[in-house]
Amino acid sequence: MNKPQSLKAEPPKKVRIIGGVWRSRLLTVLDLPGLRPTTDRIRETLFNWLGQDLTGLHCIDLFAGTGALGFEAASRGADAVVLLEKDKKAHASLLSNFSLLQSSPVPSKVEILHRDSLEYLKEQAAHSSNLIFIDPPFQDSGLFDRSVVEAARICDDSRGGGIYVEFPSNRPREEIEALLPDWHCGKYLEAGQVKACLFRAGRG
Repeated sequence: MNKPQSLKAEPPKKVRIIGGVWRSRLLTVLDLPGLRPTTDRIRETLFNWLGQDLTGLHCIDLFAGTGALGFEAASRGADAVVLLEKDKKAHASLLSNFSLLQSSPVPSKVEILHRDSLEYLKEQAAHSSNLIFIDPPFQDSGLFDRSVVEAARICDDSRGGGIYVEFPSNRPREEIEALLPDWHCGKYLEAGQVKACLFRAGRG
């Protein structure tokens, strides 16, 4: 009866890349527990915040799922994009989606890793990335919190980017802001069951 809720309950089989070289290309969505692709509306808003050209940025899509965020960044010219996915089937789907996209090559260096995202973050040098997407399964708030704290250590948004997070609408925004005391939520939206925020470093 309520269309947004039915969309939540049954994810679309495809999601569309919104801008850049791969604009309008479709990504396959697997029916897996916890897999919740960022909606077109939220992605469009996010990349309006970030700008259409991400040249020069090093990006990490921590819980890549369908790859919608990471592939969108690569489509818009990011220098390097790392997509991390722990689930074996979702990782295989990412490789398949990327292979199809390669019919229109992008200049980005794209890596798709079958890795634990938190372990990967802990291995990264401080200030080594510019844009980090954090959108884990909503039921794992502990994983989200630890990832956000690590992201603050390795993210340098002085050339653009920031830390982008999605979290359930029943979680107070103030809880997320408390995890990032040296950052501020520069952009924020609520859409259905999702809250989203782009954190920027609090300089000066």
